[in-house]
Amino acid sequence: MAVRHKEILYSLFFFLLAGVCEIGGGYLVWLWLREDSGWLYGAFGGLVLFLYGIIPTYQKAHFHRTYAAYGGIFVIMAMFWGYFFDGVIPDTYDIIGAIIASMGVIIIFYYPRRKGEKIGINQSNGL
Repeated sequence: MAVRHKEILYSLFFFLLAGVCEIGGGYLVWLWLREDSGWLYGAFGGLVLFLYGIIPTYQKAHFHRTYAAYGGIFVIMAMFWGYFFDGVIPDTYDIIGAIIASMGVIIIFYYPRRKGEKIGINQSNGL
């Protein structure tokens, strides 16, 4: 059972790292284009978004499951980002949506599949 927890923590680490890169990089580009920040914000944002494209390859799951689960993780992280960086308090519908997205992540990425098929964190991708 300890291996299972280690695999889940491994996958969550890469979900969070990718989320910070995707949302952070996008936010820097947003600041550049929408808030009239300097072009360096956009350049650095582009670099961070490039890193975001690399990070998911470290997940031990198929592409489609990895990106479907990232979608749910990003919904949750975007709510936190808005709160901590823009001071926007999530409303009831934001929270309900984040809960639904969380349930989707658990079902898509962590729920056991049919007999003999491994869940997302156990798929081997050669890394």
